[in-house]
Amino acid sequence: MARHDVLNIEVDRTSHVEIEFEDGVITRFELAPLRLACPCAECNSRRQKDEPVSKSVMEGGPISITDAELAGNWGLSLDWSDGHSTGIYAWTVLRQWTDEREDDNDPADRKVFGKPVDGPIRRAD
Repeated sequence: MARHDVLNIEVDRTSHVEIEFEDGVITRFELAPLRLACPCAECNSRRQKDEPVSKSVMEGGPISITDAELAGNWGLSLDWSDGHSTGIYAWTVLRQWTDEREDDNDPADRKVFGKPVDGPIRRAD
């Protein structure tokens, strides 16, 4: 198994997604930063044009997950309460985000796709 392989996933539709990786690392992804980091083509295009991925979320509005399912063995597909449903979050990308956050001492420097976001919380159990 690779260190980005996943052992367990917890989806709290109103709060977070928590992932336990094969090497024992457990990471909690809060919903707003996860929504803003959507990897789909539409959201990537918006980021390249310096447009908001989700204006309501960027303004602090509520966001929740309406549906979640595995995308094969390589990621998680999430449907959002703002109507967005095309992003698939790859395990490798989520793990990379976790590792980069650990290496980053200044929270102001945390970025996803070049935009500042709160990073995932790595739990130490």
